[in-house]
Amino acid sequence: MPKAAKEMFQSHPVASSGDINHARQVLSDVFLPLEFPSASTSTAVHLTLNAIKVGRTTAGYLRFGDAIHIRTIEATDYHVDIPLTGRATMRAGLHNPVYGTPQTAAVFTPGYPADLDCDEDFSQLSVMIPHQELQVELENLLGHSIVKPLVFSAELDLTAGPGCTVLQTLFLIDQASNDPRGPLQHPLAALHLEQVLMGSLLLAQPHNYSAALSSPVPSAGPRPVAQAVELLRASPEHQWTVSELASDVNVSVRSLQEGFRRSMSNTPIGYLRELRLEQIRRELCDAEPGTVTVTEVAAKWGITHFGRFAASYRRQFSESPSDTMRRTATSADW
Repeated sequence: MPKAAKEMFQSHPVASSGDINHARQVLSDVFLPLEFPSASTSTAVHLTLNAIKVGRTTAGYLRFGDAIHIRTIEATDYHVDIPLTGRATMRAGLHNPVYGTPQTAAVFTPGYPADLDCDEDFSQLSVMIPHQELQVELENLLGHSIVKPLVFSAELDLTAGPGCTVLQTLFLIDQASNDPRGPLQHPLAALHLEQVLMGSLLLAQPHNYSAALSSPVPSAGPRPVAQAVELLRASPEHQWTVSELASDVNVSVRSLQEGFRRSMSNTPIGYLRELRLEQIRRELCDAEPGTVTVTEVAAKWGITHFGRFAASYRRQFSESPSDTMRRTATSADW
């Protein structure tokens, strides 16, 4: 991450203030209650805060102009703090600290207060994922309930693996958030991005259930796969997640994914994406010339990355979506 990292989520400003009481209030409202233990009432914090909701997850950008010490109450949700500029020493409870830099982030597990000692000109991305949602996602992946709380390794490497995936997803959310008619205005797209964030943490960042997630899983038989296909074809517009689909056909997420891989050489979401591409093509063909754009139709069907969408569309239909629109308009002229 370069030193001059850009401000993110600029279209969703929450506060820009030097007043410490105002800074305390807005940060507590967006994330969780906190204090500035070493500051006096006259201390200027020079806070910039932008924040956006993606499904049930909160993503925020915050920057302090001066060095600051932050102490939160005991967290009830999962938090990921990703430094963009500067450094911070981050600690949950009495655990070993994480030395946050643009190469290293911290993952905070519920049940502990947090302390952040931030250097001058420090900025970061903060992600807050509801505890219950992440636990349900894990249980769906495992195929059974969990007894012990989910506990992540505290240090998140931003140079590879899950850290890169989380960062890239946040960059995509940032880009989409600047477009008032973009994908985040559509529930399907917001749900997809939230799923990517949760999946990145659960499937790649080490935690106390990582070994169970990596163990071999039996494949779902042909009947559950056929039932899942029927559900997807009947309602491609539904905000499907693999978790919900697996629950509806009474198998675990990983069993359903393995069943799709073996019988269809695809994933449930990959198959759903193909169905939605067919719906997009149908709408482009039926649209009156000049009434809609490709981007608007794609966003309606949950598309979040338009470059990949165009490539997938061309592979499936041997033409670009804009070619479809032009051909439809030409046919209408006749």
